[in-house]
Amino acid sequence: MTRELSAEHILKQLEKGRLDPVYLFYGPDEFRQEKVLTRIRECYIPENARDFNLKIFYGEDTRPATVMDSARSVPFLASNRLVIVRRVEQMGASALEDFIAYLDAPMESSCLIFVSGKADFRLSFYKRLRRLGAAVNFKNLYGNQVVPWIQSTAKEIGLSIQRDACVFLHGLAGNQLRILYEELEKLYLRHGSQSVGIEEIQDLAIYSRNFTIFELMEEISHRRPARSLSVLDRYMEEEGKDSAFQIVGMLNRQIRLIFQARAIVQAGGRASEITKKLKVQPFLAEKLMQQSKIWGSGELERALGLLYRTDARLKTGAGARLELENLVLSLMAHPSEAVN
Repeated sequence: MTRELSAEHILKQLEKGRLDPVYLFYGPDEFRQEKVLTRIRECYIPENARDFNLKIFYGEDTRPATVMDSARSVPFLASNRLVIVRRVEQMGASALEDFIAYLDAPMESSCLIFVSGKADFRLSFYKRLRRLGAAVNFKNLYGNQVVPWIQSTAKEIGLSIQRDACVFLHGLAGNQLRILYEELEKLYLRHGSQSVGIEEIQDLAIYSRNFTIFELMEEISHRRPARSLSVLDRYMEEEGKDSAFQIVGMLNRQIRLIFQARAIVQAGGRASEITKKLKVQPFLAEKLMQQSKIWGSGELERALGLLYRTDARLKTGAGARLELENLVLSLMAHPSEAVN
């Protein structure tokens, strides 16, 4: 089978000022796909010539003949022409067959990019593109690829970020590249080219919803009432008056994760096993392992009961702030001292 291309290969070709006549872009990582398409649009055709040499079509309302006529047109005031066909999967199999003759003899001065949300390699059109070595698979990054991606992307936008800060950010936001990119941009706007570490990320409340609940669980686990209530107050201010059910739901998830982590640790497992079995980031696995040693199984069962009762009272219209404050204090109290 012909080897598929990577996004990095396309960018390296673009840096050299040349692209192949035909590509198929497909795969689940739409964020990286759009970033590459944007770079191609900006770099492959000079700005003053784009109106004449850049054409974008959409599969659901485009005839193959129209696309091919555009791709066969001679560039005007530039050396290259760029034609992009989006949502190719919405074109019928017979329509896609019409492109095969062009694929075998493309216009060398044009770059025709087919963008497909779902590539069916049983069809001749997709098979031919793969056989030509024109298929670019935008796979989701593996966990161990995300930190290097954060580092390279930060460098690209001019942000200096320490490696431990990249690991910390990955632990909070996971593999969601769009969120990671947005947060890197926020850091750059705030700190410019200054070096960014873990403290700067915490100050910016990156990935605030998950991070704040994680922070709240940390304070509750260590039985720090004042800090716990302060974090709760901040969350409610950031997320608004309708956040009460979110808080209960997310705390419920955290308690259940600690419960599961505790069972893994008691069986002799370590953080790496927590990462694998619970499908959480290594940074969070370490914290779950630490928290699991603080909570007893009886305390965790009681905590789930408190969350259930708080949820029921919220659904009857009880005051959200008072109920949540009582919940937080009760989670930290011994059974005889519980507020709830």
